[in-house]
Amino acid sequence: MEKDLVWAKMKGYPPWPGKICTPKASVPKPKGQPAKWIFFFGSKNYSWIEDNNLKPYLEHRDSIVKTIKSNPLKEAVKRMDEYLSDPEKYKENADTPFEPEDDDTDTAFNKLRESDESSEPETPKAQASKIAIKKLSSKKKSVRSSPPLKFRFQKKVNGRENSVRTVVMVFGFDLDPELLASETKSKAKRLIANNGEFDDTPSKRARPSPKDESKIDSTSEFEPYVPSQRRNPAELLLNRPQVIGEPPQISMNISQSQKLQNIVASAKTFGFLGVGIMGSGIVKNLLNSGHKVIIWNRDPSKSRKLEELGAQVAMTPCDVAEQVDIIFSCVSDPLASKELVFGNCGIISSNQHFDGKGYVEMSGLDGDTSQDIADAIVSKGGRYLEAPFQGSRIEAEEGTLIILAAGDRTLFDDCQSCFKAMGKNSFFLGDVGNASKMYLVLQLVHGVSLGGLAEALALADRSGLQQKDVLEVLELTTLSSTYIIQKGKAIIEQNYAPHQPLTHMQKDLRLGLALSEQIEHGMPITAATNEVFKHAKRNGYSEHDVSAVYIKSRI
Repeated sequence: MEKDLVWAKMKGYPPWPGKICTPKASVPKPKGQPAKWIFFFGSKNYSWIEDNNLKPYLEHRDSIVKTIKSNPLKEAVKRMDEYLSDPEKYKENADTPFEPEDDDTDTAFNKLRESDESSEPETPKAQASKIAIKKLSSKKKSVRSSPPLKFRFQKKVNGRENSVRTVVMVFGFDLDPELLASETKSKAKRLIANNGEFDDTPSKRARPSPKDESKIDSTSEFEPYVPSQRRNPAELLLNRPQVIGEPPQISMNISQSQKLQNIVASAKTFGFLGVGIMGSGIVKNLLNSGHKVIIWNRDPSKSRKLEELGAQVAMTPCDVAEQVDIIFSCVSDPLASKELVFGNCGIISSNQHFDGKGYVEMSGLDGDTSQDIADAIVSKGGRYLEAPFQGSRIEAEEGTLIILAAGDRTLFDDCQSCFKAMGKNSFFLGDVGNASKMYLVLQLVHGVSLGGLAEALALADRSGLQQKDVLEVLELTTLSSTYIIQKGKAIIEQNYAPHQPLTHMQKDLRLGLALSEQIEHGMPITAATNEVFKHAKRNGYSEHDVSAVYIKSRI
């Protein structure tokens, strides 16, 4: 029994617990490499899987289970364990490998027709409904059997005057011909009642949205529905469940890099606006190195751990400006940066004059936005420094960022103890705007490289290569880098917990293209990469890690 239990890897999905079964004679065998007919636990679905994509279940169970995050896959492992513990009892629970009797759409549809004929009284409406149902064509549509997907059947209804209406029905894994008959009969009546015009009003038992679909237990009841006539079949691929990993937790301990440095904390009081994915790690290092920090964040819940570590929490950005000597800002985009400065309760709304106070903008901005903020700060008597950085959440937490600074040199010198706590290097690049340009240039290299990596791994997967092998070979070449290897592993493990949100990378690509437009410099490769990231955003992966751009390349 145990030798037939496997981890089956289908392209585009994680390894799934399954059992090698003997297919019916009517099931066609695939051409090409040797394959096995696999029953998938939990989903109770079948598919041909090539031998090189099968691994012994018990031998690899512990290593694979550690990486599982989705609830349906966890449920499948639970079902497999139940089967191992007591196969006979498990069979009684009706979740053992089986061959559905109605694996042919024609057979299923004949049952639908028979059920309709036997259950409906012979009334004029019933006769009209029966005629419509009998005209359903028997043309088959291909069905891709895979663990996370549900069976889909498509039939056409010939309405009046040769008009053709398409009815698409989605079923759960357990096909119920009687329920199918009642639903189709209802739709046929609506079609006739509307003189051949299909009613696009959505069903009350509508299918869950793509974001909610990942939470559906594969063994739970799933009601059919009839979507709009104009529904694009490509949405079945594009509207995928969210695959984001667990939000990373910031460690409040002193980082290893800080232990190796002799940082003497400045006596000044520092403010920090924005303690999100990047800001929280930076502030943690400031506090652990002995700096006095007052923080503000749009979501106060993100400030609690830092408050426990010793940070003071202010109610508004204006309150921070009134209590500190130097203010740092680290937010998502130019619009958010301007809001902190010019918006309601922004820092320049303070009644007091800045009198030499400093403002350090660490957000990734374009040069024009940075200059606007600089002019506003200087007009209030303050000093301005733009200081975007290179690095992700891990580097921010470890204090190994690369700081790119431009603007007031005296403010750069006053921030040296902070920059040592934040990063391993800091560079002063001259006038305001230079650091922003340098930041965007480096981000374009990151974005284009990641887009190429995603396409290469997708190509490897489609062509039958193991992505893990590709990454191992790549790591031995001169192309290897920490960034490429980290993102490659995230793609292979399908763990898109945000170390750097995808929407931030797309923002930087857009700002880089805007800069090139100003100086009339063509960047066709960056423009193409930007479209790939935009497409990934439109499909709901904005807050996933940048490595989630692979999902677009895979499609």
